[in-house]
Amino acid sequence: MPCTQSSIRRDKKKRKLRPGETVRADGRYQFKYQLNGKPKFFYSWKLEPTDPLPAGKKPCKSLRELEKDLEIRSAICPNRDDDTMTVMELVQRYLAVKTGVKPNTRTNYNFIVNLLAKDSFSQKPIGKVKMSDAKLWLVKMQSEGKGYSSIHSVRGVVRPAFQMAVDDEILWRNPFNFEMKKILINDSVKREAVSRKDMRLFLEFLKNDRHYKKYYEAIFILFHTGLRISEFCGLTVGDIDMEHHTINVDKQLQRDIRGKRYIISTKTKAGARLLPMTEVVYQYFAEILRCRKPPKVEAIIDGYGNFLYYDKNGNPLVAMHWEHYFDRAVNKYNRIYRYQLPTITPHVCRHTYCTNMALSGISAKTLQYLMGHSDISITLNVYTHIKFDNAQKEVELVQQRQQKEMENVRKELEQVGAIRPKIIPFKNEA
Repeated sequence: MPCTQSSIRRDKKKRKLRPGETVRADGRYQFKYQLNGKPKFFYSWKLEPTDPLPAGKKPCKSLRELEKDLEIRSAICPNRDDDTMTVMELVQRYLAVKTGVKPNTRTNYNFIVNLLAKDSFSQKPIGKVKMSDAKLWLVKMQSEGKGYSSIHSVRGVVRPAFQMAVDDEILWRNPFNFEMKKILINDSVKREAVSRKDMRLFLEFLKNDRHYKKYYEAIFILFHTGLRISEFCGLTVGDIDMEHHTINVDKQLQRDIRGKRYIISTKTKAGARLLPMTEVVYQYFAEILRCRKPPKVEAIIDGYGNFLYYDKNGNPLVAMHWEHYFDRAVNKYNRIYRYQLPTITPHVCRHTYCTNMALSGISAKTLQYLMGHSDISITLNVYTHIKFDNAQKEVELVQQRQQKEMENVRKELEQVGAIRPKIIPFKNEA
């Protein structure tokens, strides 16, 4: 039925109002629409963007601009009716499609779900989560004592879960798309390389200590190959090619919370690599193989046997064992000597190797291969370990090389007669 002149609604300026638009008694414009069968409203003091703002009122978008935003959101998010699902339901939906992950990753997911379940934020509808809500939630977790790294792990699951909702056209933007370091204090301990002096003192102590000398060769190798400790634990006799002086790295040995050992692939595809041995590393691998004492019945882990080191129960050593050895050895050194060593762990050995190789002038691409990094930016981050003293030495070496090159050029030019040495005449007084 066509609208008659009397049924057309207008505002005080005689402008025609669209369906859903009304003017409230206080002068505000109102728009009414339906969402999931329920009435929703938004308001503005202006109908069009060009309308003047009433005196004393805060700046705001006009009603027509808000309507356009709603139309755009409706076009972008045709599945917006699903935005009533909770944060927990969204996270569980996201994790359900994360198949084929490694056991350690799955354990981390379970930790995050359990942590999330204890927080009221998990029951918030995803359509009501604003960016400020997301930031305040992370701040709240830190204020309650959660560490920066733990919060980073939680966000590492929640953010892609919300991105999945954006990709599914449920939400029009991801409220977790912000830099975490700008709102939280990073209180995590940064693992840094140790100096050459500290490395030398620690290795010398191990070599001469009655108890820890049996781990000397292994720890020396960790400092001079950059192997991840799980990669080192996964090495078998067959991986050490003494004829060609190479180390085959193609797996990791891990242990779950129940103590069961298992083999998995390297951390990334780039982690599978063939490493060359230096002469000293070759000699220490030869010593490890010579002194290797396997149990009477060697354990077979997912088809692999002949590991390099075993515990008293005949099981191959895992990362936890080596971390304890490092911790106790450093503590013993610091009890004996006035000069105190910093914290040294198997992963610090890896950082130290990377830093030392970078300082030696090796190319970044070669170092990326040796470290087994999938992304060269990870390798380049090693330069954060390089201190002022290292930089000063590098600059001095560059200057020395430049001076030597200039001197060689000068001598060559003198030989071909391009320049002549400056001769200072002296009066002959004889």
